[in-house]
Amino acid sequence: MFKGSMPALITPFANGAVDFDALKHLVDWHVEQGSHGLVPMGTTGESPTLTHDEHDAVVETVVKASAGRFPVIAGAGSNNTAETVRLVEHAKAVGADAALVVTPYYNKPTQRGLIAHYLAAAEIGLPIFIYNIPGRSVIDMTPETMGELAKHPMIIGVKDSTADMARVSQQRALCGEDFCQMSAEDASALGFFAHGGVGCISVTANVAPKLCAEFQNALAAGDYAKALTYQDKLIPLHEAIFTEPGLIGAKYGASVLGKCSDEVRLPHVGLEDSTKAKIKAAMRHAGLIN
Repeated sequence: MFKGSMPALITPFANGAVDFDALKHLVDWHVEQGSHGLVPMGTTGESPTLTHDEHDAVVETVVKASAGRFPVIAGAGSNNTAETVRLVEHAKAVGADAALVVTPYYNKPTQRGLIAHYLAAAEIGLPIFIYNIPGRSVIDMTPETMGELAKHPMIIGVKDSTADMARVSQQRALCGEDFCQMSAEDASALGFFAHGGVGCISVTANVAPKLCAEFQNALAAGDYAKALTYQDKLIPLHEAIFTEPGLIGAKYGASVLGKCSDEVRLPHVGLEDSTKAKIKAAMRHAGLIN
């Protein structure tokens, strides 16, 4: 169920509020473009700046709009376990297919603490993806800890933001071949797949969903030569989107395509003009705009 290109979905805003109409249109667009699923309320969805009620409403809206056409992995991470459990419970109640649970940022728990945190979330009975992103959470889950957690039947995969290709093989050895490893880093997704991954929870797919989906389809078919042609089209866009924080770049790119506004919430601010020009140039290179 979980594979291919799964956009880490942006959350559109209008005049400071979540634009639910635009959100529903984004879901339909991703279905049409061939995305293999959606991941709302992760980092790219600006989850740290949304209220709890907004977070819940976005997840529920995406699940309902998807209407079973592809899987939804609901962002359900927090820096405390009680809130994480509540978010997983909500994701399960509204029909999400899995929950994405980030390593608890700021607290810097031990590996034993990480195990206890994830086991508490897993007891809700919804499949769990570990979100290992040491660059944001400071703590890094070791492959050995992940292997221990993978023994739980509800902990089924990882969104890996380390960009360390060796991790994929290490985790494959310790977690099993069926453990669902998804890249969280667009530029290295090709290598990640070659090492044993099954897809990418992608930021760039907010702007180039069809290309990202076709790229993943080529990888799944074992056609690395074809995948490389997509990589060459997309690499300038991967880099341009992350010139400033990736969620801002992704939202700006979507706004260029007329899918939503480029509005973000503080402490994020709009892009520098030079970054906007860089993203537009990369979009032209990828054939997304003239």
